[in-house]
This record gives sequence, structure tokens and C-alpha cells, in this order.
Amino acid sequence: MSRRSMSELVRAVGTWYFAIALIARLPYAMIVVGVLTMVVDARGSLAVGGLTSAMVGLGTIITGPLIGAAADRWGQRPVLLLAAVVQTVVLLALVAVAYSGGALGLLLMVAALAGATAPQVSPMSRARLVGAIDRVDTPDRGRLREATMGYESAVDEVVFVFGPVLVGVVALAADPAAPVLAAAALTLLFVSAFALHPTARTTAHAEALAARAPAAAVLRSGTLVAAAGTFATGLFFGAMLTSLTAFAGERGFPEQTGILYGIMGVGSAVLALAVGLLPRRFTLPWRWIGFTAVVVIGAVLATAASGAVSMGWALALAGCGIGPTLATVYAIAAARAPRGREATVMSILGSSVIVGQALASMLVGLLAEGVGAGAALWTPLVAAVLLLGAGGANLRVRRDVPERVTVAP
Repeated sequence: MSRRSMSELVRAVGTWYFAIALIARLPYAMIVVGVLTMVVDARGSLAVGGLTSAMVGLGTIITGPLIGAAADRWGQRPVLLLAAVVQTVVLLALVAVAYSGGALGLLLMVAALAGATAPQVSPMSRARLVGAIDRVDTPDRGRLREATMGYESAVDEVVFVFGPVLVGVVALAADPAAPVLAAAALTLLFVSAFALHPTARTTAHAEALAARAPAAAVLRSGTLVAAAGTFATGLFFGAMLTSLTAFAGERGFPEQTGILYGIMGVGSAVLALAVGLLPRRFTLPWRWIGFTAVVVIGAVLATAASGAVSMGWALALAGCGIGPTLATVYAIAAARAPRGREATVMSILGSSVIVGQALASMLVGLLAEGVGAGAALWTPLVAAVLLLGAGGANLRVRRDVPERVTVAP
């Protein structure tokens, strides 16, 4: 990708866009862990805290694609502004309910509503940049899209690695409820700023509604295969974090869990940023296969790890594969997204990651508790193999893509 192409994109969206979009993602990365920390402090029960945190994820899963579809229909700006205001109010209500001693059912309902009103900044940012790239005057549009999806995946990695760290720092410095209150403030300020940014007009909604593809076009096999890929990626994230937590606890260094997981996150983010530099001969479908193979090798090494050092090396290798794989899957989906349905497609992929992560966290947690960390450490390998299988299925997708870009294998 040429430097001129990237500078054209930066000029199209504005320098401040990237900072605003990054900070606007932080609230959701803080909420899941922040709610867990707050509820454990308020109710004195880890089980209740975990259940409440899970309800946040469940709420997001249910409404994520619907919010994306609403943005495609009415534009991102009104949808995001409404979501920012409503979620701010809901988060404040969640703090009040948690510490008031209200019924558990009410607490869980408000937690689910907090997830359901999550503004979906990440998929909407991807949709905006796809729209901006379509308007950039460059012959290298395909490579620019790949690099941009790599950047977006790297930002997601950074946010979800350091968001929980920020929760810990704020909770220690102030109060266990402070991270949720901080997330509410960030939502109101920065999600609103993201909504009002001029790039909200770069999405396909700005075009005539007649140019939008029918909703059924979202269900093309190419999009569904990409969603299967992000679902398997979510399975890997959830299985790896949960089994790693059990492993570190059994081996006597539970305090190193975050550091070890961070090793995978840093490598994942760095390599995701580099996907735009790969040669064009290494096509997107084969990148999916190649980088997932690296994830499989890292997962195999993790099953044989005996301590923190060997586990760290396994996670570093897995991170070198999972970040570029996720960026590649998003690049494929961006190329295949039906015109005018970009936010819907990106929201489906983002929700698929969350579904996979939540499902794996629950099942692997039960497995680790019942059988032990040794058995649990095989589950990331299962997830990696499923991701590789989805990549193989993607090789069979041919002309099930719109005119925008060709991603033939």
C-alpha cells in the first residue's frame, strides 16, 4: 500500500477521527470487567458478579446486529446519539441498583439492558472507513482496505487488553463502582463525539436508499462464512483466557494471568497492523489459512506448557496468528458487504466474536472446574481447528461477492 493512499484516507476522515474512535470503544471494554468488580463489591458474591457480567454480554449479542441495521437504515448519527444517552442512563441505574440491595432479577435485567444499548462503535468505525475508502482516489483500494481492517483489529486488541487494566487502576485509585461511572462518562462524551464526527456521512446511508442492497443480501454464504470465522475467533479468545486462568491458578501464579494474556494481545495487535504490508500474491483467503495454522501451532504448544515461561512463548506465537487472521476475516467481509449494509455486516461479525467468547468462557469454566486446567487447555486448540475449517470453507466461496472488490482465492 502506498503512503499516498494512506494519506488520502487520513485526509478524508480527519486526523482526530482515529483518537475519537479509539477512546469511544473503551467504555464497553471496561463495562464487562467493571460490572463484575462492582457487583462483587456490592453483593459480596463472585457468582452473582459473574452472572451479572454475562448478562451484559448477552444483551449485546441480542441487539448488536439490530443496532447495525438501524444505522444502515437511518444513519449512524441518530442511532449512536440515542444509544450514548440511553446507555449512560442505564449504567448510572446499574450502579444504583447494585448498591441498593434490589432484587437479583432487577439487577440482571438492568445489566442486560446495559449490554443491549452498547453503541457498537467498533463495527460502525469499520463501516465508516469502508465508505471513506470507496471515495478515496487511489488505484490501490483493495490493499488500503486490508491495511485499514488490520488497523481496526489492532485497535480492538489494544482496547480489550488494556480496558480491564484501566478498570483495575480506577477501582484501586477510587472505588469499585468508579470504573462503571467512568465508562458512563466516556460513553456520553466520546460516543457522542464519534456520532457527531463528519465521517458519519461517509457510510452508504448517505447514498440514495434505492442503491442499497436488499436485507436478504446480508445472508450470502460469503458473509456467513466470515461470521463463522469471527465466531471461532471468539471461541478461541474465551477458551484461551479461561483455561489460562485455571492453568495459572493451579500452578501457583494467578497474578500473572493478565500479563500472560497480554503477551498474546500485544503480538496480535502488532501483526494485525502489518497485514497491509503483505504481498498481493498472498491472497486474503490463503492468509486466513496460513495465519490460522500459526494459531493452531501456538495452541498445541499451550497444551504442553509446564510453567509461565513456556506458556508465554505459546501465547506469543498464537498472538502472531490470531491478530492477522481476525484482520483478514474482517477485510474479506468488508469486500463482500452488500452496498448500504456495511454496518449490519460488521455488527454481525462483532456480535459473533462476543457470542463465541461468552460461550467458550462458560463451557471451559465448567470444564476447568470439573476436570482441571489440563483438559481445559485443549479447548483453544479445538477453537483454532474450527477457525481453520471456516477458512477452508471460505476457499469454496467464489462469486458470492458484490462488485466493489474481488477476493477470489
